[in-house]
Amino acid sequence: MPTIAIIGAGRGLGLAIARRFGSEGFDVALISRSKDKLDALVGELASEGITAAGFAADVLDRPALRAALTAAKEHFGGIDVLEYSPADASAGPLAPVDIRETTPENVQPQIEYYLYGAMAATEVVLPELLAAGSGTLLFTTGAGSVYPVAQYGNVTAGGAALRNWALNLGSALAGTGVHVAHIAIALMISDEAPASGLDWLPAAEIAPLYWDLHHTRAVHELVVKK
Repeated sequence: MPTIAIIGAGRGLGLAIARRFGSEGFDVALISRSKDKLDALVGELASEGITAAGFAADVLDRPALRAALTAAKEHFGGIDVLEYSPADASAGPLAPVDIRETTPENVQPQIEYYLYGAMAATEVVLPELLAAGSGTLLFTTGAGSVYPVAQYGNVTAGGAALRNWALNLGSALAGTGVHVAHIAIALMISDEAPASGLDWLPAAEIAPLYWDLHHTRAVHELVVKK
């Protein structure tokens, strides 16, 4: 069975992506900080006939992230698709600040979270994908990686760094059989219209776009918006 590894797995988009790929015969490796949350997701997927396993790691702890992905490879026999989408953070060192208040100190954690985490994850899976001449790397950010969003100045710096790196990586890997795509989510992910009036889509309607990026291999960047 092919395997997708989802980093930042949760009950929203991560679970929806797991279901979409699972419906196509993929096994699913779920990676996030909470073992209890992972166990619940694995159980839910199992009840739907999808084989999954959880591997706890924090993307800010790069040795732990590498170890989790290595364990996932050993468990499933390899990883064919990597999807990197660390959850939005709103507190502590990852709290958003306005662009006018950005400093090296509050931007650096975002670089660690988005760019360095993605790079560490890719280090683990890319050599085998290149050897096989196939596979997909999918990297998710928010709208601010593409459009100005001043109130999230430090967050958008991290997301934009990941976007730039992912697009460069995709260009460098052209012709190898490994497809790279960046996805910017430029709306709220919700199962019902938010009171804010912002554009929104359910995770179940976004997840098929990830399958299309892997299956058709037609584009290297997708901005999800209405």
